[in-house]
Amino acid sequence: MAPGDQVKPKNLSADLIVIGAGSGGLSAAAGAAMLGLDVILYEKGEMGGDCLNYGCVPSKALLAAARAAYGIHDAERFGVSSGPAQVNWEAVKRHVKDAVQAIAPVDSQERFEGLGVTVIREHAKFLDPKTIGSSGTRATARRIIVATGSRALLPPIPGLSDTPHVTNEEIFSLPDFPEQLVILGGGPIGLEMAQAFQRLGSHVTVIEKDRALAQADARHAALAVKTLRAEGVKILEGYAAVKVEGQAGEIKVTAEGENGSQLVTGTHLLVALGRRPVTEGLALEAGRVAYDKTGVQVSEKLRSRSNPKVWALGDVAGQGQFTHLAGWHASVFTRRALFKQGSKASDLPLPSVTYVSPEVAQVGLTEAAARARYGESISVSQFAFDENDRAIAEGKTLGEAKLIIRKGKLLGASIIGEGAGDIIQLVAYAMSNGQGVQSLTNFISPYPTRTEIVKRAASAHFTPAVFGKASRWLVGLLQRIP
Repeated sequence: MAPGDQVKPKNLSADLIVIGAGSGGLSAAAGAAMLGLDVILYEKGEMGGDCLNYGCVPSKALLAAARAAYGIHDAERFGVSSGPAQVNWEAVKRHVKDAVQAIAPVDSQERFEGLGVTVIREHAKFLDPKTIGSSGTRATARRIIVATGSRALLPPIPGLSDTPHVTNEEIFSLPDFPEQLVILGGGPIGLEMAQAFQRLGSHVTVIEKDRALAQADARHAALAVKTLRAEGVKILEGYAAVKVEGQAGEIKVTAEGENGSQLVTGTHLLVALGRRPVTEGLALEAGRVAYDKTGVQVSEKLRSRSNPKVWALGDVAGQGQFTHLAGWHASVFTRRALFKQGSKASDLPLPSVTYVSPEVAQVGLTEAAARARYGESISVSQFAFDENDRAIAEGKTLGEAKLIIRKGKLLGASIIGEGAGDIIQLVAYAMSNGQGVQSLTNFISPYPTRTEIVKRAASAHFTPAVFGKASRWLVGLLQRIP
């Protein structure tokens, strides 16, 4: 080949092309390959996507390290004395990296090639409505999946682009420990990182233009915020960052709210103001794939509204930004496209968890959303952890479980407390399988467990009827029967 000659792209064909090796793309690719289909998977970045490399996994590993550090501080109330925690930032980062590397083989190129998937580590884009191209390939398939995920949103705050800052992609590998960390955004990512770094020894300030954890139950969000503030995190709710300036180690953020403006200073700045779907560079116009700022425009079947050959899964589908939702989307695709079943993305209620301590978990409607939709026809039944024997024994009694009910049907649940993310799954299972609130009373819960709180909350819903005047009359009547 003469110098300057271009390499002709290799022509490929398959049953399925997947763009993006995050949770949704990998699950769909694996399922199709295991069913005997020919699959091509494009990924220009790290296998495993944002969740494995920059999101769910490293954040939970960091939170575990922070929990260990705080446990030393908290030990005295159990009668255990020890010295102050000594945090080694390099060792903490190694723990985070080790957690990622332990999970990485499940998402690795080698594993997927072992399943029969053709993995191409190049940037992919549409060449036309049925063709995907990369620097070295030109591929067609019966179906094409866009599963490119999302990345941190960087809003046009004056000075932000010119001031050193990090997002979730860099926060876990900072060269220097952030002695004073300023966080823009009081959502799940912002508060998780706020508590983690505060417990590890930072002085943390969170700036949130609305209320923190705005999508969670208002009472539970307020309780989580109160807890973080008690640990030393400064949270400015109702304040918007209007100006960012400074240099490495000397960051200044001007925040404005109803009570005027505040100048917040720090050594590091974390931007956690939401995420945007990754659609740039895909040449979606060439593929006749309609999209907007929320992502690819799809139906509840997750199929493109403008190009029936194309499906979108996960964050880029514009229906929520959760790893577990992307996994469910892959299941919907497999059921619909491969097994010709009638599954829809909205078939199951979507749980969410903010992994601060205490955890804040939600499934279905919040109390406020349910009242807005159904008015006073709903009822709320709750039970507090300070009446749960396991929580009492462990000295972690903060929080409660709240069930949202209408005519015996579970509309949703909110739980705040240690282990809330695990406990909420009992309600999510009941809702997903069409079981009413009574089903949450009709099982034997091992004692003592924190999950028993769900059964107690459900039982509280029936207490007035079971132990009311009519029941007492009926029991009295039945006692006359020999």
